[in-house]
Amino acid sequence: MSRAVKSGVGRFVALSGRGIDKIDGDFSPGMVAAEQAVRDSGVEWTIIRPNNFNQNFDEDLWHQPLADGRLALPMDATPEPFIDAQDIADVAATLLTEDGHHGQVYELSGRHALTFAEAVTTIAKAAGRSIRYVELTPEEYRAELLAEGYSTADATTLNAMFAGMRAGYLAEPTDAVRRLLGRDPIDFDNYAARAAAAGAWS
Repeated sequence: MSRAVKSGVGRFVALSGRGIDKIDGDFSPGMVAAEQAVRDSGVEWTIIRPNNFNQNFDEDLWHQPLADGRLALPMDATPEPFIDAQDIADVAATLLTEDGHHGQVYELSGRHALTFAEAVTTIAKAAGRSIRYVELTPEEYRAELLAEGYSTADATTLNAMFAGMRAGYLAEPTDAVRRLLGRDPIDFDNYAARAAAAGAWS
């Protein structure tokens, strides 16, 4: 950070996570440190805290389970307004190139909140195949993660994230994307249709 400032960088946009100020400290202390680093940088800064990405379903955490036909998580019917990575990128570009956002923290979400069961149903319909959502207890989830080769630390971090999600810290949609971009966020149905057409869950 200091090297960037010394080289002439005068504005930072830090990507953090929604609920980071409320979720148990076991969840991504690196995000907390990154937020503090930009606050202490001495130059202009803005922090964006998005919900879970749509792309977690086709590129990252939940891709392989969905491709295998079963997504099992310690998540109940508390909804999540998943956000598309394109919306996050567009917001970040706006904040980097537009004045007036110094010292602001923006919580970014999709337009509508869905339960994980609803999200999986949407994905299964778009993919044209059967995919199940299974609700696990935190203990069952931890056991499955460890059996899949995740570290104990990763299992603890992910369970902390889901505990915060079950508490509703990420459940309410925000209007930040519309305010910053002048348009609605990308709809989850549209995301699922595009990803399925690209063969994400075939």
